[in-house]
Amino acid sequence: MRPSSALFAAGLAGALLLTGCGSGDSGGSGGSGAELSVTGAYMPQPVSDSMAAGFLTVVNAGGTKDELTSVTSDLGEVTVHETVDSAMEEVTSLDVPADGQLVFKSGANHLMFEKLKRKPKEGETVSVELHFATSDPVTVEMPVKSATYTPGN
Repeated sequence: MRPSSALFAAGLAGALLLTGCGSGDSGGSGGSGAELSVTGAYMPQPVSDSMAAGFLTVVNAGGTKDELTSVTSDLGEVTVHETVDSAMEEVTSLDVPADGQLVFKSGANHLMFEKLKRKPKEGETVSVELHFATSDPVTVEMPVKSATYTPGN
């Protein structure tokens, strides 16, 4: 993790703890044995001008596992992070299990948007494209919620 990311991680930790996994829906299916869709996508309105977090669930209804290999957005750079023992770490890929889910939520796996080209506001949407090892990319329109948004409320 870059030093600037480490500083941001400390400041963002409190905001991330206020958010969780959602239950909306969007997405599509892949071109392999995996059958991918996305639910619960959202971004809390960023408190920083240069960084933001994103959350969603990748659902695989197929009998073949896949792997999320990258995420792109016209908003800025997007990296994939997991949190293990309260430590945030950037990873190059995450498994999407057969007949299972890959969950991005507060305190665990999450998307980190860096070098924002603009600061999204509540009510807007941010477009992201999820890239997989074998499935076709999935485009997701991620609604921007309040900075303190908690899914289900």
